Amino acid sequence: IAAVLAAVSDDNRPMIAEDVAMRAVIAMAEQVAPSEASILITGESGSGKEIVARHVHQKSRRSGKPFISVNCAAIPENLLESELFGHEKGAFTGALARRIGKFEEANGGTLLLDEISEMDARLQAKLLRAIQEREIDRVGGSQPVKVDIRILATSNRDLAQAVREGAFREDLLYRLNVVNLRLPPLRERPGDVLPMAEFFIRKYAAANGVPAKALSAEAQRRLLAHRWPGNVRELENAMHRAVLLANGPEIDESAIRLPDGQPLGPADPAARTAQAAATAAEAVSRGFVGQTVAAMEQQLIIDTLEHCLGNRTHAANILGISIRTLRNKLKEYSEAGVNVPAPQMGASAA
Repeated sequence: IAAVLAAVSDDNRPMIAEDVAMRAVIAMAEQVAPSEASILITGESGSGKEIVARHVHQKSRRSGKPFISVNCAAIPENLLESELFGHEKGAFTGALARRIGKFEEANGGTLLLDEISEMDARLQAKLLRAIQEREIDRVGGSQPVKVDIRILATSNRDLAQAVREGAFREDLLYRLNVVNLRLPPLRERPGDVLPMAEFFIRKYAAANGVPAKALSAEAQRRLLAHRWPGNVRELENAMHRAVLLANGPEIDESAIRLPDGQPLGPADPAARTAQAAATAAEAVSRGFVGQTVAAMEQQLIIDTLEHCLGNRTHAANILGISIRTLRNKLKEYSEAGVNVPAPQMGASAA
């Protein structure tokens, strides 16, 4: 069953957690949400980083206070400092009155620094001080201003690599990256594609005053086969177009268009095979949820041994452990009453 985190953004977009990897991210987000730790949310553009940030805020002790988001990539460098920290009257040409910045707007709540990797080095130093001291200096101001906020940040770049390249401060990365939440791209979350598509169909059917239609079987196959380079944002836009373009009783493949207007390509046999493998792997992984590491290890070893018809050497090679380690593990399992597969006839040849 899809776990939809309802109302986690202004436009009520969902964060579907049908996929095992995504469920793990959401579980960790909810575990650390009540703390005061800074969180760095990473992932490709359009993968839902801001939605997760809003969910963290709503699950935190600051949920009744403001959630303020600043897109560091969308504001010119010479204006970002004033946007974040505010300015005093007369601080620069055009500063006709005092203006508080996003840090003060978020006081008591949460400040999201979206795409923080785009912030220039000079401003990074001022941000580091603000996070450490919990106080800011308005542009043109003479007195520091105390603030009580929690910092969340997002990035679609590898900040560790940016540190190595000298484009991002290492000490700031450590301050921000107390907890890292990495959002897998949509292509790594095949179990989320159809539930999300259906959510967006219902949303945009209601917004446009038309009936919500089901996806045809071929449309579903093509959705699952597509790589979705634009992630959730691309899927949302595709479903919005499909709602408007669908003519028959279902949304068929001809109504699902790429950003350039071209239809999705057919789901070729190789893509279907890959999708089936991903779905099977997800089903197997889902069986591990809630188990201890020891139980998972035991299940993996026993399953591998059964696959190898009880051949210990073959199983050890597949598992990447020594034959001695495998035999010791099997001895422990046997003593605990676990049924260990015995070598079968023909196992050596296998």
